Amino acid sequence: MKTTILVFFLICVICMLTETQAELRGTVTYMEDGDNVVKEVRGLHIYCYRGRPKYLIHIWQTVLMNLDVNGESYSQYDGSAPAEVVKKFEEHRSSWSINFFSRKKKEIKLNPFQQSCIGIDTSHEYKISVKLIGIDFWKVTLLILGILVFLLAKKLSYDPIFYYICGITLGITTSLLVLIYLISRLLPKGKSMYLLAAGGWTVSIYLGQLLWENARMIAMQYREYVIWYIVITSLVSFIVCYRLGPVTNKRTKKIIQWFLQASSLLMIYCSSYFDEAAVGICILLILGYNFPHALMQKGKSYWRVRFPTRRKLLTEDEYHEEGVRETELALSSLRGYCSSPECNQWKTVLRLKDPIRFANFMEGNSHLADDEVLQYETETTRLLEECEYTDDEGGLTLTDSD
Repeated sequence: MKTTILVFFLICVICMLTETQAELRGTVTYMEDGDNVVKEVRGLHIYCYRGRPKYLIHIWQTVLMNLDVNGESYSQYDGSAPAEVVKKFEEHRSSWSINFFSRKKKEIKLNPFQQSCIGIDTSHEYKISVKLIGIDFWKVTLLILGILVFLLAKKLSYDPIFYYICGITLGITTSLLVLIYLISRLLPKGKSMYLLAAGGWTVSIYLGQLLWENARMIAMQYREYVIWYIVITSLVSFIVCYRLGPVTNKRTKKIIQWFLQASSLLMIYCSSYFDEAAVGICILLILGYNFPHALMQKGKSYWRVRFPTRRKLLTEDEYHEEGVRETELALSSLRGYCSSPECNQWKTVLRLKDPIRFANFMEGNSHLADDEVLQYETETTRLLEECEYTDDEGGLTLTDSD
């Protein structure tokens, strides 16, 4: 009896799993670049991008998934596989929960090198499309900005203007947190104060997320209020920074430099979905910053071995010109040495067969005598005539044999 019940229970579980898998297969759509899907059926539907192989030329690629739906009456779930999306959907449906930090976007950026899935649950008609961006200019800008900040971190940490700019920016972005802190100072100490502070920080982070997602709409609809907010908070932040003054401690400046460099490395890492390439850029940047000369020499050596320069052979005229030029340089160097204190001129004169000729050479005359030049030209002419005669004779012999 027990065995029969156990077998029946296992059969029911297998049937439920099979039904779930069949339902899951029917609601999953794999999309590629340029695909467009229009859905009118109510319920959860999953859209996946399979990913593509990693190549260095695809370092700045991004996959953009656009959701066109009316209103905000839809739920969105993300995951690396359809099963993960279904799990999040079931958890959300079976439990009563309010998540302030749930991500619900109509323009979703996906990793082009990994499988990514998005689940949409709505009762309205919607359209979803996928587009592959070959070069994401925001990623390129983030990479360039990260490299510049890393290289200029030391200079920026000593610059008073950068101090005031950072202070004003921090004052504009964190004024809400400062207001919560000031209110908490007025409240009595106790458990209620800690609960209010914790809740205040959570609410402030949630409000910050909403403001960031709707920044453009707020700036257009409440332009005057935004301008006055920026002006007042900037003025207050400038007064506070001016009262405190720029940083003067060397160790504090060093810490600011390290913080800027760490932030820049994080920017470089986030500038590409190709994690290995981003980490490689960070390592090369660190090595180049700390060991510039050694890295430059290694790069030059690798380049010469990998791409050797082509050797260009000299023509006969270039050969004679180079010979004359090098001879003049060698004779000038010899004159300079003989005129320097390092040369014992008297001993040199005693060893020469013709001191007068040496003296004329030191005064700038030619190092060759007239008879030597004549003998050289005569010998050269004779050798050329012999070569021409030999060539003619060889040609005649070849004709006779034919």
